Amino acid sequence: MGKKLYVGNLNYGVTNANLEEMFAPFGEVRSAQVIQDRDTGRSKGFGFVEMDNDNNARDAISGLHEKEHDGRPLTVNEAKPRESSGSGGGGGRRY
Repeated sequence: MGKKLYVGNLNYGVTNANLEEMFAPFGEVRSAQVIQDRDTGRSKGFGFVEMDNDNNARDAISGLHEKEHDGRPLTVNEAKPRESSGSGGGGGRRY
């Protein structure tokens, strides 16, 4: 099973391919995605990388966390599951 990592403080010019290249020395990268603004298509400065196993993910975290890339110190840690907002998506009036 793979391990998903959060990568923050990315330079806005980083692409999915650049992100994958950064993590490839630590093992097989299953996916690498820079998150983009829905309206503008511009990078939001963070992304997610899925490594093939826990050991490679740990190696990537220790090798890249707080390391400088394009003049910015990267934040690399284990991705947290998305939390639901608890709103339930309703919206109608109650009578």
